[in-house]
This record gives sequence, C-alpha cells and structure tokens, in this order.
Amino acid sequence: MKPIIVTGAAGFIGFYVSKQLIESGHEVVGIDNLNDYYDPSLKEARLAQLHTHPNFRFLKQDVSDYDRLFSLTKSIKPTRFIHLAAQAGVRYSKENPRVYATSNLDGFLNVLEVCRHLEVEHLVYSSSSSVYGVDAQLPLVESAAVDKPASFYAATKRANELMAFSYSHLYGLPTSGLRFFTVYGPWGRPDMAPILFTKAMLAGETIKLFGEGRPIRDFTFATDISEAVVRMMEAIPSSGGSAPHQIVNVGNGSPITVVEFVRALENALGVKANVELVGMQSGDMEATLADTTLLHTLTGFRPNTSIETGLSRLASWYREYFK
Repeated sequence: MKPIIVTGAAGFIGFYVSKQLIESGHEVVGIDNLNDYYDPSLKEARLAQLHTHPNFRFLKQDVSDYDRLFSLTKSIKPTRFIHLAAQAGVRYSKENPRVYATSNLDGFLNVLEVCRHLEVEHLVYSSSSSVYGVDAQLPLVESAAVDKPASFYAATKRANELMAFSYSHLYGLPTSGLRFFTVYGPWGRPDMAPILFTKAMLAGETIKLFGEGRPIRDFTFATDISEAVVRMMEAIPSSGGSAPHQIVNVGNGSPITVVEFVRALENALGVKANVELVGMQSGDMEATLADTTLLHTLTGFRPNTSIETGLSRLASWYREYFK
C-alpha cells in the first residue's frame, strides 16, 4: 500500500484527516509550511499527536515552491493525494489578497502539476461553501451557479474548482473538490468564531455577533469532515462525460443561527455570554445550508454530529489544552 500525501497536515482539517488515515492503517506523508497566520504552536501540537504513530512522516514544505514540492513527492509515488493546504479566512482575504493568490492559486497549480506528472489516481482537494456567494438560494446544491463570490477567498476556491476541471479534462486526472461548511471542533483554528467565542466567554469578555447574530450557518463537526474526506478518497470520478471531476458538499445539513450557536456554547461551557450585536461584515454570506444528497450517494455517509455533542467535545478539549 503506497503512502497517501496530505498537504496542510498540521492544519485543522488536515490534522483530523491524517489522524483518521493513520489510525485505519494507512501510511501518511504530511506536508505543511507551518506559517504564522495563527500561532504555529497549535500546529506543532497537532503534529506531536500525529508523530505518536509510526506510519506518519512529516515534510516541512510550502506548496507554492513547485521544484521543491515535486522533488519531495516524486520518490513517494502516491496513488492518492489529499490537498488541504490553503490560506484560509474570508475576512483576512480582504486585507491581504496576494497571500491568497500565492497559496491558493499558485500552490494549487503546483499540486495539479505534481499529480499530473506522478500519475496520481485521485486528487481530493478542499473547496468551500463560500463559493456559493451572493444571491445563493438554500439549500445549497452543487449544481447551483457560483459566479458571484462575496470574498476574494471564495474567488480563489472557485478558481481551484475550475483549474481542477481543466486538468481532469485535458490530462484525465481524476479530481474531487469538497465544499466544506463551517467546520468546528477540538484543535480548531483560533481565528474562527467557535474558538474566538469560547476564549472570550471563559474570560468574561464581550463577543461581537455580526449581522446581529441572524446569519445562518451549517456548522459541521471536524470528525464528520474527516470521515467524508477519507470516504471520498475512494469515490474516484469516472472518466465518462467531459472530465473525471466532481464537486461535493460536505456539511451537517442542520443549520442554526449564530445566536443559537452561542446559546448552545453557553450550555456547553456553563457560562453566560456577553454579547454585542453589530452589522454584517463584508464578504460574509447571510446563510449556508448544505444539500448532502450527492455525498450520501457516493459514500453512504452524511455528517450527523449534533451541535450539542460537538460543542461539548470542543469545551472539554479547550479547557484541557489551555488549562
């Protein structure tokens, strides 16, 4: 069995995917540049968990450096390539768009080239529910028009989908893009609302609810995401039609308002939130709700962790990790 490459292995989703793969017997080669978009010590702590497994190997590398990336991966000769490395964050993309061009566009092109030349059997890559953009109609279905991105981050993710399709069409490279919906859970990114809210609430600080807490989000627990990714790894798109390429939603399918999320987090933490209601942030979508019919058809799986269960696990981890 050949190793599986997972880029972004020290990241939030990459950690969970790598963990599930190695615990199920796969050999994993993780790649990450360990950048300082947020505290690298959290990434190092995730890696420390993965390094307890003998079938995990880590390579510190930036996907935007093609020559080095190809040199490192050609000796591995993977049949499966899971690309999760990316510059994340809707709001940060408004301040630093060039970082997104380097990581999400140049980096993704390099991954496509590596997979083409190594004749990888299946490239699974991360997209985002953000691609649905302005005027999106619920529930969000993969066949919907996605030509009005509300943020540059979303634009780069949509570009990834188009780039992948072209490589599938031109070179017969099987590719699957997964549109993740608001991921949360232990080991989460500290720039995302679940961790930001948890930190502030335990410190007795005020949290700002954009859109006055009315936006609807399809919060999806991290292990549900990793389960979907691992299953999709074997759901290789056929070469029939115009290209062996598919786009698949990965979401819980049970959206709640941000206010409802905070109330559930209060119950999980046992503290009351101090809330300030403010206007919408530019680049944010007003509502997300995944139609997961295609995911279920392809894998037999639907994310199903309840918000109460997920937040209870998040609260327990946060208190233990941050003492």
